[in-house]
Amino acid sequence: MRIVIAEDNVLLREGVTLLLESGGHEVVASVGAGPEVVPALLAHRPDAAVLDVRLPPGFRDEGLRAAIEARRAIPGLPVLVLSQYVEETYAGELLSDGAGAVGYLLKDRIGRVDEFLDALDRVVAGGTALDPEVVAQLMSVRRDPLSTLTPREREVLGLMAQGLDNATIATTLVITERSVGKHIGAVFAKLGLPPSDSGHRRVLAVLAYLNA
Repeated sequence: MRIVIAEDNVLLREGVTLLLESGGHEVVASVGAGPEVVPALLAHRPDAAVLDVRLPPGFRDEGLRAAIEARRAIPGLPVLVLSQYVEETYAGELLSDGAGAVGYLLKDRIGRVDEFLDALDRVVAGGTALDPEVVAQLMSVRRDPLSTLTPREREVLGLMAQGLDNATIATTLVITERSVGKHIGAVFAKLGLPPSDSGHRRVLAVLAYLNA
């Protein structure tokens, strides 16, 4: 796939570029500052963008803002955002349009090459990929919308938020795929999500506690 990278740390930017290229992908542009992100994305129309949350000149949320702006101009653009720390507000804003094709990973996850590339694949396929540390922190501070869920249903929702499919969730929890389906159905019902495309409801389920 064709990818645009935005990262101000030159060594990390080059490292991610080599990692992606070794995985068979093409990095069509790499930039190091917030104002450069949207022009690069509009010029190249990539299959995905890998962006640092904090970029020059302000080192606040330039990468995130660029991602949101780019998704308005290129609806459905798959975006994988990288952050040094868990910043729950950024995760919520990134997912706020409910369209999927977004991911939020801590930079430490890049070193786990298979996990990083798998997360990118899930995002490009239209799913979500939230770092387990992000999910754990979000679920610990956003309890209200989850108050009616059982412990098992919360486990399933947490794994859904990471972007795992039903079969992988079943393997992780050592239960049947049919049981996973029942738990997900219960989550949808308890969170008041109307019948619709299942993939879209998975995103809405994550948003239910991000936007509580």
